[in-house]
Amino acid sequence: MGVKMKVIIAGSEGLIGKEVSKFFEKNGDDVIRCDLSLGHDLSNENFVKDFFEKNKADHLINLFAMNDHVDSNKKDDNLFEISLESFEKYLNVNILSLFSVCREFARNNSKGTIVNFSSTYGITSPMPDLYPGKNEKHIGYGVSKAAVIQLTRHLAIHLAPKFTVNCIAPGGVKHKQDKNFIEKYSNKTPMGRMMDPTELNGLLEYLCSSKSSYLTGETISVDGGWTKW
Repeated sequence: MGVKMKVIIAGSEGLIGKEVSKFFEKNGDDVIRCDLSLGHDLSNENFVKDFFEKNKADHLINLFAMNDHVDSNKKDDNLFEISLESFEKYLNVNILSLFSVCREFARNNSKGTIVNFSSTYGITSPMPDLYPGKNEKHIGYGVSKAAVIQLTRHLAIHLAPKFTVNCIAPGGVKHKQDKNFIEKYSNKTPMGRMMDPTELNGLLEYLCSSKSSYLTGETISVDGGWTKW
């Protein structure tokens, strides 16, 4: 990358967050890790204001999210049984907290880069046969991730020209899913496999460099062709 950068990674201890943090640190950049597991509650507006007042940076990468696998209270409810309270949790974390984080970063820095994370399920609905029976994806996840795309567009317009704001929509990341799920997901993907968590590093390097200085408001799908059927 050349010039040393200061990067805040919100959601630094998740599957992708750990790999991204290691990547930037290996490049010699100053990484500020931010994660609920480190005591950082990004749903607390006062904490967010204090955190960004104390931590100035060149770039903000927002990887934190409420997902089914981190929702400790998730029940195997179908569409007609999901409570509004459950739905609201996804909106609160994935949109309201994200907006708060982006706003305070922009308020406390004169210029910079913001990279948000949506999902393929913010672009297209989950295939029911991948999540059969009571294992279907929570509707709040996809709806909130679709909203991330619009939030990115809005922020890109209102924070230009001092900030660029873009979004990445990754596909399924191979981790600890059962063998049957990995096989079914891979068979439905043009590239024939799930993504490795390190495969976003190059794109993030580009988005946090001067090479992408005229790119803003865009959502880039990294999904092996999943959304191109």
